[in-house]
Amino acid sequence: MRLTYDPRAERRVAAPGEFGRVAVLYGGDSSEREISLLSGNAVLEGLRRRGVDAHPFDPRDRPLDELPLRRFARVWIALHGPGGEDGTLQGALEYLGVPYTGSGVMGSAIGMDKVRTKRLALSVGVASADFVVLRGEEDFEHALERLKLPLIVKPATQGSSVGMSKVERAADLPAAYAVAAKLETLVFAEAWIPGPEYTVSILKDQALPSIRIETPRVFYDYEAKYFRDDTRYFCPSGLSASAEAHLASLALAAFEAAGASGWGRSDFMMDAAGRPLLLEINTIPGMTSHSLVPMAARAIGVDFDELVWRVLETSFTRRPADPARAKAPAKAKASATRKAAAKRKAAAKRRAGSRGKA
Repeated sequence: MRLTYDPRAERRVAAPGEFGRVAVLYGGDSSEREISLLSGNAVLEGLRRRGVDAHPFDPRDRPLDELPLRRFARVWIALHGPGGEDGTLQGALEYLGVPYTGSGVMGSAIGMDKVRTKRLALSVGVASADFVVLRGEEDFEHALERLKLPLIVKPATQGSSVGMSKVERAADLPAAYAVAAKLETLVFAEAWIPGPEYTVSILKDQALPSIRIETPRVFYDYEAKYFRDDTRYFCPSGLSASAEAHLASLALAAFEAAGASGWGRSDFMMDAAGRPLLLEINTIPGMTSHSLVPMAARAIGVDFDELVWRVLETSFTRRPADPARAKAPAKAKASATRKAAAKRKAAAKRRAGSRGKA
């Protein structure tokens, strides 16, 4: 069984029963399990307040093939990090034929990879902070020469700023690389941009109001994102109308270039010249009390419960393939094979007959 993707199939849902039985996937076994549990529980409560028949499902504890066996009609994905946000889970759900929220396999895989996202974004005119891929100590000198100090070292496919380190002295680069390389093999160094950070949330191809982020920490890290009360968020962000529109267009372009869809976020730093530089996109952003997408949604009058409802509506873009259509090519092929075999048999008989007459 497999799913087909049709963005035209997305629709507004009037009654909770139209969603059927819904599994909220959360937890998992990535480095972001703690945040995923917070997100998933918040989503679960929001859906239930709206009358949706929603149930928790932690794939760390239960196999995914239980989803169709337990007659779940669709899935709200609240899994963060590798295994949940990188296309792996989406591929499994495609195989099982269970519709799900957000981006598909390709958009999820690319969106999780900061390096490939940057390269694709650059190809459509979205500027990014300069970077150098680090394969080992042989690339350290090149990174220092090209990017200068300070710089920041990042693992390419981790979320929530996990494994990131600011490097202010060349002697600290090996240690920063080691921290990132413990998590994965694809590591890169990026130029340090001291300007303000902005994020643009995306919901169904619409860019929500941008948010400006200020933190007293070295950068907007895991602690600042989820647990600190001194991180400051400004929405409206203070940009002019034209700058806001420009940032929104860049956010949507980067999201589309990566093949992402449904909902998510694009994050930027603003350089000294006021130019937005893409950091990354996020295809399954956090949904905690400190999270940015709910904050941006509130700015346009969409409360948390309505937000999780609208995200769930994106699952209608994926639906089980029509069995009749799937079987038709196979039937046609089988019919053609039978006809060809019959022709070969008839030809063989004619040749045999000719030899007999001779």
